Amino acid sequence: MNAHADIAGQSLARQANDIARDLTRADPKVYWTDLAVTAAVTWLSFWIAATATSAAWSWIAGAVCVLALYRGISFIHELTHLRRDDVPFFHFAWNAAIGVPWLTPSLLYEGVHILHHAKDRYGTARDPEYHPLARRPLYELAVFLGIALLAPVGTVLRFAVLAPAGFLIPAVRRFAVARASGMVINPGFAREDFDRARGAPWLAQEIGCWLWSWGLIGLAVAGVLPWRVLATAAAIFAAMTFLNQVRTAVAHRWDNDGEVMAPLDQFLDSVNVPPPALLPFLWAPVGLRYHALHHLMPRLPYHNLGRAHARLVEALPADHDYRRAEERELIPALGKLIARMRRSLP
Repeated sequence: MNAHADIAGQSLARQANDIARDLTRADPKVYWTDLAVTAAVTWLSFWIAATATSAAWSWIAGAVCVLALYRGISFIHELTHLRRDDVPFFHFAWNAAIGVPWLTPSLLYEGVHILHHAKDRYGTARDPEYHPLARRPLYELAVFLGIALLAPVGTVLRFAVLAPAGFLIPAVRRFAVARASGMVINPGFAREDFDRARGAPWLAQEIGCWLWSWGLIGLAVAGVLPWRVLATAAAIFAAMTFLNQVRTAVAHRWDNDGEVMAPLDQFLDSVNVPPPALLPFLWAPVGLRYHALHHLMPRLPYHNLGRAHARLVEALPADHDYRRAEERELIPALGKLIARMRRSLP
C-alpha cells in the first residue's frame, strides 16, 4: 500500500465530509415518490409490451419497461446503505413492488455489497464485486457482458428449483446460500453469513420468490397465463441485466492486481460520469453515475449525490484528485477499458 496515497485518500475523504456532511439525510418523500412512479411505469409498460396487438407498440413499451425496471432494480443498491429507520417500510415495499415479482429480492445484495466497501477487501480476492477485468484477455469482456443475458434462467433456477430443494436437502441449501445468493462479480466469492439466511426477512423474500415463480409457471402450464407474458418478462429482464452489466464494466477501472489498495487508489479506481453528460440518467440511474463519490461517502443518499458533487467541484481546485475519477460518457469509458485490456496482453 502506498503511504502517500493512503494519507491523500484520507484527506480527500475528510474534505468531502466537511463539504457535504449535511447531505447525508435521506428524504423519505423522494424515495417513496420515485419508487411509486417507477413501479407504476414498469408495470404499465410491461402490460402493454406483453399484450399489445401492435408489434410497434409492444417494442416501444418493452424499451420503456427495460429502462423503468432498470431504475427500479437499481434501488437495491440504496437498500444496502439505507437504514430501515431512515425510510420506514421502504425495504418491504420495494421487495413487494419490484424485488420479489422480478425474482431479484434484496437478499441478493444485502450483506454482500457492503463488503465491497470494506477498505481491506476492496479490489482483492475477498471483494465480491471486483474482478481485474483490465488485466484480462479481451474475450473476457464479451463473456462478462454476455453472461448477463442468462439472468432470467439463473433467477428461475435459484428460486423455482434451488429454494424448495434447499429446504429439503441441507447440502443444496448451503450451496444456494453460499454460491447462488449474491449479485457478485468475483466468481470465487462465497457467502458466509448463513445466520442471515435463517432470518425472517431473508426467508420471507426467498419463499415469496419461490411461490411467485411456481405460481406463474403453473398458470402458464394450465393455459391461464399466456406464455407470451413470461417470454416478454424474460426478454425485458435479460435486456435490463445486460444494460446494468455494461454500466458495471465502466463503474471501475478494474486495474488492481489483488493487493490491498490505499483509500485514494480505491477512489481513483472508481468512476464518476457527471453533467454535462445527459444519458447517464438512463444507463446509470439512482445515483450510479456518481460511483466514485459513493465510494468516498457511502452514506450519501442517491438524491443528494449531484448536489454533493457540485459542491466538491466548486470548492476543490480543477486539478484536484477528485476530478481524476471523471469520465465523459459510457462509450468513451468503455473504449478506455478495452484499450487497457489490449495493453495488458503479452
